[in-house]
Amino acid sequence: MLHYPAAPSYSADDGDPAPSERAPLLTRYLARIGYTGPVAPTLEVLAALQAAHIAAIPFEAIDALTGTGIDIGADAVEAKLIDRRRGGYCFEQNGLFLRVLQAIGFEAEAMLGRVRWMLADDAPATPRTHQVVLVTLDGRPWLADVGFGAAVPPQPLAMDSEAPQPTRHESYRVRRGGFGWEVEAQIGDEWKPLYRLDDAAAPPVDCVVGNWYTSTHPESHFRHQLIAARTTAEARYGLRDNRLTTRLADGRIDRRYLTADEIERTLAEIFLLPVQRSWRSAIERAATAEIAN
Repeated sequence: MLHYPAAPSYSADDGDPAPSERAPLLTRYLARIGYTGPVAPTLEVLAALQAAHIAAIPFEAIDALTGTGIDIGADAVEAKLIDRRRGGYCFEQNGLFLRVLQAIGFEAEAMLGRVRWMLADDAPATPRTHQVVLVTLDGRPWLADVGFGAAVPPQPLAMDSEAPQPTRHESYRVRRGGFGWEVEAQIGDEWKPLYRLDDAAAPPVDCVVGNWYTSTHPESHFRHQLIAARTTAEARYGLRDNRLTTRLADGRIDRRYLTADEIERTLAEIFLLPVQRSWRSAIERAATAEIAN
């Protein structure tokens, strides 16, 4: 049972330290995710970093919702996600993860895909607005994704096998198609597509264009809904406007609807965010939203 104090409190935003005043990226990042294990370009380290990242750095797009804007430049992302302990969405999360992996010595590059989550099979094509990381280990391709919200794969996925890949939450599979790869999750007895990945590395400019569309286009759901997510070994937490869903690893599901004050407390206590006073109007709108099942 969550406990909500009587009144919300807000975190101060004192600005970002200048890049020259920051510790090296890898040092700050490992401290941010609470990782103290070995640091080497191996599958075991990749899996440990991915799990620690999605548990420590929440998925959120509040800056798109409030109109603040989302800058995916390296300095801006590091200042936001590491120094200010904010979360972010795929272009921020996987952009940061890519730079960390490259700093460690992994062979890694960005890829882009088209989100298909919660869409009908015959739904029109969606824009390329999801960034992931392709990691090659001993010649074998692995998908690493820390930026897909409540359905994020909790571990690296082998891209050269179409067999189901169990995780501590859902099972996943990666199927090869004429367009590239389709990543799917098993929800109950059904396989549901998450996204379709292009069969090519994504140059930085394509990520800039995708981020611009996702954070500013009037049809982007991030411009209209308060969304946050976090995945730990024990549970997945997902906030969509005023509905908080907790999916435990053992299959139990809890859903509840929150007031504005409860949303603020949930953002702070479950999603580990430094809640800002400037978010209040967006939170109040979210508290009155009607969400279709």
